[in-house]
Parts: sequence; C-alpha cells; structure tokens
Amino acid sequence: MPIGFRIAAERIRADQALIERFAKVPVACISDSMRRLVAGGARLRPIGAAKMCGPAFVVKTAPGDNLMVHKALSLAKPGDIIVVDAGGDLTNAIIGERMVTVAHERKLAGMIINGAIRDADTLKHHTMPVFAAGITHRGPYKNGPGEINFPIAIDGMVIESGDIIIADDDGFVCVPIRDAAAVCTAAEKKFEHETNTPPGSDGKSDDVLRALGCEFPEDAR
Repeated sequence: MPIGFRIAAERIRADQALIERFAKVPVACISDSMRRLVAGGARLRPIGAAKMCGPAFVVKTAPGDNLMVHKALSLAKPGDIIVVDAGGDLTNAIIGERMVTVAHERKLAGMIINGAIRDADTLKHHTMPVFAAGITHRGPYKNGPGEINFPIAIDGMVIESGDIIIADDDGFVCVPIRDAAAVCTAAEKKFEHETNTPPGSDGKSDDVLRALGCEFPEDAR
C-alpha cells in the first residue's frame, strides 16, 4: 500500500468492562498513574461536552483535508472515538455540524481533532464530545492524502487504533492497550485515595524539602 493512501485492519480492542472502569476515573488520576509522561497537549480543548471514553480509531490526514475522515466515519464502530491528526493546522476546519451529526447517528463516543472545527455554536451545545485545537469558518478540502489505523502522535503522545482514550474537562489521555489493565487499577487506587483523603498537607513535602537541604525556622530553635 502506498504511504498516504492506505487503510489498515483494526487492532485488537479493549474489553468493554475495562473501558467502563476507565470511564469512572478522572483523567488527572489516569495521567498521574502514568507518571505524568503521557498527554495530548493543552492545545486541544473541548468545544462543548468533554467527557468520553472508548477505543481510539485513528486517522492521519493532510492539514485542512478531511477525505479520510469521511471514510473513517463509515468504518468506525459504535463506542469508538475518532482521533484525527491533521497536523494541528487551523487554516481549514476538518469537521463541522454535519460530520458530528453522522458520528452521533453511528453512536460514536466522540471525536478529537488535532486541527480546526467549524459550526462551533452548534457543537458547543451538542451531546457528542468534540475536542479540537481551534475554530475557523473555512471549510476543508477532500483531496487526501490520508491514512486510517496507522499510528499517529499528538504532542508526543502516540495513539494507535484500539488504545483507550479518556477525556474530560482537564484534557484527554491515551492508554496503550497493552498497559491498560495495570494503569486502570493504579488509577482507581489513586482516585479512591484522593476521594477518601481530606485536602491538606500530609507532611511529605516537608520531608522532601529537608532532604534537599531546606531549613525551616523551627529547626533553628
């Protein structure tokens, strides 16, 4: 298959029970459980609804072109999250109201666009979660190139089809399917700890500061 016009077969998908567990945990706890090394960047923000969780269905396309995104809409399964790397370019919108309506009718869980969207007012009030890097009224081209189900990277975060995407108002994160079970268990434990521990200092910061050589006024007494 020539690079730039190819569609790969889907990878293995995460168990639905695991996806439902992830959906109950804040993105921040999941991110912390991956040592804060994995993030899709602060540029991509929710246009309206933010919370989504499901398998990634990845698309790479030329900036400003949505030919392969149309094809992805016909291939993605209910519950999938279409993640599009359009290079972060904001000159032309990759999706708008019409494509989001199709995604909603196909029961997708959401769309993430590393690029621009349009029809922002409608999408702001739509039940379909959409993340994007920006907004423009200028429409897309439909010439390609593009690829489906080949790995993409957004701000250094590698995403492959079948990986688990979790998003809320803090942003979105991708959990590789091979690590998903372990990350989910760790994130659940962190969330439980934070839920059951009152806010306030636990004294650990003092221990760290002293280990770094910091002296406190009371130490001199």
